[in-house]
Amino acid sequence: MYQIDPSLEYRPEMESHQFRNYTVNASDPIQKRVYETYLRMHTYQTVEFVKRKREQWMQFDHVQMTVMQALEKLNDLIDESDPDVDMPNIVHAFQTAESIRQQHPDKEWFHLTGLIHDMGKVLAFFDEPQWAVVGDTFPVGCQYAKSIVYRDFTFALNPDTDDSRYNTTMGMYERNCGLDNVLVSWGHDEYLYQVLKNHPNCTLPEEAFYTIRYHSFYPWHTGGDYDFLCNDRDRNMLKWVREFNQFDLYTKTDTVPDIDELRPYYQKLIDKYIPGELSF
Repeated sequence: MYQIDPSLEYRPEMESHQFRNYTVNASDPIQKRVYETYLRMHTYQTVEFVKRKREQWMQFDHVQMTVMQALEKLNDLIDESDPDVDMPNIVHAFQTAESIRQQHPDKEWFHLTGLIHDMGKVLAFFDEPQWAVVGDTFPVGCQYAKSIVYRDFTFALNPDTDDSRYNTTMGMYERNCGLDNVLVSWGHDEYLYQVLKNHPNCTLPEEAFYTIRYHSFYPWHTGGDYDFLCNDRDRNMLKWVREFNQFDLYTKTDTVPDIDELRPYYQKLIDKYIPGELSF
């Protein structure tokens, strides 16, 4: 049973229209935590770091779990980069999935995408610091866009900022190379995408894979930056990322779904699209 009292976990001062409020406010413990998470992320997420993490985690030899087992681990995770809520991530997973289900009742794959989109955050239980797991993502290997959260304050100590291979607009990329050929900061999006692609029995459609992979890429899908890296496939898929984003962002409320009641429906979808154990 999931007994979570939202009055204890939800920020009572947060009104429904206030989301993604990133300010540098040392007197607010949540804002201070968020800023420090991004400061570490923007200091240590380099080209070499991302390559090293991809090599480490794309062996898929750490643990095997079912989807539901992985989601249950999120019951113990509070995202240190999220300024909106202090709720366990499993609540947000079901909130997102149910909101999508209400608006798109005929798209089962989309319901399941909402449920699992943050499942890659299990990395936080495998000794990864949260700055290498959560938060907005951004390309490494080229100039950092202005729309990146805390852009003007947090990249000063990142060695790539002084590397002539990486600190120009195009950096190490070619124009319109496609996001498949871009190294994005390491975190739960890319990790879950790779875990699912590695699972031989996963039958989610391309739109689901794409949404999972880029839902935290706010500088692109919301900030309007990095189009010069995109190809036609990226631009065609952008509509699905944006459609998903409204459910991911605006379902952060103090209404806690009845997870035990919803479990059978989502287990049916898991059995259909992602059966068996995943290799993490």
